[in-house]
Amino acid sequence: MANQSGRDEHRAAGPDVVRVAVLTISDTRTADNDSSGDFLAKAISVAGHELMARKIVKDEAEEIRAALQAFMTAGAQIILTSGGTGIAGRDVTIPVVESFIKKPMPGFGELFRMLSFEEVKGAAMLSRAVGGLAENTLIFALPGSRNAVKTAWEKLLRDELSHLVFELVRHKQPQ
Repeated sequence: MANQSGRDEHRAAGPDVVRVAVLTISDTRTADNDSSGDFLAKAISVAGHELMARKIVKDEAEEIRAALQAFMTAGAQIILTSGGTGIAGRDVTIPVVESFIKKPMPGFGELFRMLSFEEVKGAAMLSRAVGGLAENTLIFALPGSRNAVKTAWEKLLRDELSHLVFELVRHKQPQ
C-alpha cells in the first residue's frame, strides 16, 4: 500500500493544469478531417489542461523537427504527436522524435502495444509508438488512427499527465 500512497502523493503534487501541444503528422490530414487531433484537443480541455498549441505538418523530417522545437521553446510540458509511427516509407516521425529524446520511456511503447494487441491483435506490432524526455518536455508519439490515440489517452496518459510533469520538474533536468 505504501507504493500506491507514494504514487498518489506524486499525482497530488503535480500541477492542476499541464501545458500540452498536439502535433498531427500526415500528408493527408487537414483541419477539416484531423479526427485524432480533434479528439486530443477536446480530451485535453475536458481534463482541465491547457491546449497551448496545435499544428498539422506533412510527414517530412524537417517540418516535424521544426514543430517539435517550436513547441518546446514555447514551454510545452507535454507534446502529443499523432501519425507517422508505422513502418511505411513515409513514416519518419519516430527517428525525428528519438533524436530529441534524452531519457526514453520504453514502458510507454510497451504498454501501448500491449493494450493495442487487445484491440487489433498482431497488427499492434506495426506501431513504433515511443515516449520520453526531451530537455524539459515529455514527448509521446502516437499512431495516427483515432482509436489508437483514444487508447493511449484513456488508458495511459490522461490520468498520469500531472504525475509526469511532477516527475519532470521535481529535480531540475540536466541539459
